[in-house]
Amino acid sequence: MTDSFNPSVRTLMGPGPSDVPPRILSALARPTIGHLDPEFVKMMDEVKALLQYAFQTKNELTIPVSAPGSAGMECCFVNLVEAGDKVIVCQNGVFGGRMKENVERLGATAIIVEDEWGTAVDLAKVEQALKDNPDAKIVAFVHAETSTGVCSDAKAICDLAHQHDCITIVDAVTSLGGSELKVDEWGIDAIYSGTQKCLSCVPGLSPVSFNEKAIEIIKNRKSSVNSWFLDLNLVMGYWGGNAKRAYHHTAPVNALYALHESLVILEQEGLENSWARHKKNHLALRAGFEAMGLEFVVVENDRLPQLNAVTIPEGVDEAVVRSRLLNEYNLEIGAGLGALAGKVWRVGLMGHSSRGENILLCLSALEAILSDMNAEINVGVAIPAAQKALNK
Repeated sequence: MTDSFNPSVRTLMGPGPSDVPPRILSALARPTIGHLDPEFVKMMDEVKALLQYAFQTKNELTIPVSAPGSAGMECCFVNLVEAGDKVIVCQNGVFGGRMKENVERLGATAIIVEDEWGTAVDLAKVEQALKDNPDAKIVAFVHAETSTGVCSDAKAICDLAHQHDCITIVDAVTSLGGSELKVDEWGIDAIYSGTQKCLSCVPGLSPVSFNEKAIEIIKNRKSSVNSWFLDLNLVMGYWGGNAKRAYHHTAPVNALYALHESLVILEQEGLENSWARHKKNHLALRAGFEAMGLEFVVVENDRLPQLNAVTIPEGVDEAVVRSRLLNEYNLEIGAGLGALAGKVWRVGLMGHSSRGENILLCLSALEAILSDMNAEINVGVAIPAAQKALNK
């Protein structure tokens, strides 16, 4: 007979998911009620309001898609892109490539603005692409590229797009709750995120938000949305603002309890305080890594505080290090993807994982393993450097 599954307790410092705090795990265990129950509908409205706060928007169409961040991405593209459209896609990592895939699968043309992995989107290239393609409809880009730890200037890209009568689709999977993000102030038209990064909720939901300009495009499409499940014209019947909700799908009730709790925690901490905490902890981790002799891939001004890509010492088998961290310290960090595979580790400081004790655990464990492997690192200096930064 098969036993119940009881996973090891890990410290999650990879690119996601992040550590889920006890309050959110406890919320998952609350009694399941119907997805049309008046109590649940009331909670849905609170989730919408809390998401509006997290996104810094007044957009009425701000909801969690009942699927992971990849579905949030697809929700934006299938609702806003039609066959024959021209979409400018900024690609400086893995997730810009996924945007391109979405565009092409919908029968539209992707105009690629390509930048080297680990660098921010080049505004001059975006402007040139807009000039060269006056019939473009959308500019799509990743605000926080999880594969490299780079942050691009969302406000500036949105300003350029609007100057050329384009709307924007923005990937904020890793930035929501962890670094400055202001949907209304920056003029973002459509945006998607995930729950498992800086919100420290369980994976499986994708917050999205669409402004009035985007909604008008959705309502006036020439063709039907290519996905029944993600068609916002239908979904809004369930997530709309009135008390009577039309059945669309059975919402993941307990996962939404967890999201509600994570957003309550964010509101209680304060959004700007959360941004500041992520920044402070990044500086402590950076101090430790640099003292040890590890280098960052991304230049300082473009770095995400919550996703740190650092180079691997010469001659070190990076997969062995990650395996030993997991098996000996119950600590997870991430490998490099794509062009950075085998060249970097990706160390996450997201949400509940962004804590001083995690930073000290990561640095001490990494130093012990690398020393044991005779790697060329500076020993005995990482922890004091990090502690000094944490005590500031």
